[in-house]
Amino acid sequence: MPAPSPLDHVVPTDADYPDGVYRVVGTGDGTVTLLRVTDAAGRRAHTGELVSVDADTLDEFTTVDPPTTDRSLGTVVASSLATGYWSVRAFGGELRAHPRPTVVAVATALVGAVGDATTSLPGILAGGLLFAGCLALAYVGGGRLSTR
Repeated sequence: MPAPSPLDHVVPTDADYPDGVYRVVGTGDGTVTLLRVTDAAGRRAHTGELVSVDADTLDEFTTVDPPTTDRSLGTVVASSLATGYWSVRAFGGELRAHPRPTVVAVATALVGAVGDATTSLPGILAGGLLFAGCLALAYVGGGRLSTR
């Protein structure tokens, strides 16, 4: 087998390694580091399992095409909804953890949103306040103030 380059995919032909497709993630000093990216059935698996193989024993692997994504539409939608839920929950948690900056950001956004119609603020100033308030909310909610 020719010398692999990172992002090549291989499968073991010897029983000494768990079945599945491996991605080459590193080479050097006579070794090749592989990350297992599928299970024995060929389904993508995020195992984090790394295998270091001597470059001499890389003949026990054959080169293959990268595995395809086989997620159904229902799985993709469910995953997106779950990710959205946890993102909103984390955003709200950050806002609750920093009440003063949150109140200032919300007040600034509200003044900008209603300032053009209810006060004598020029439109450009109201738009700027709305933009600054929304940007401040994103900054606080995105966890930029956390020191964890």
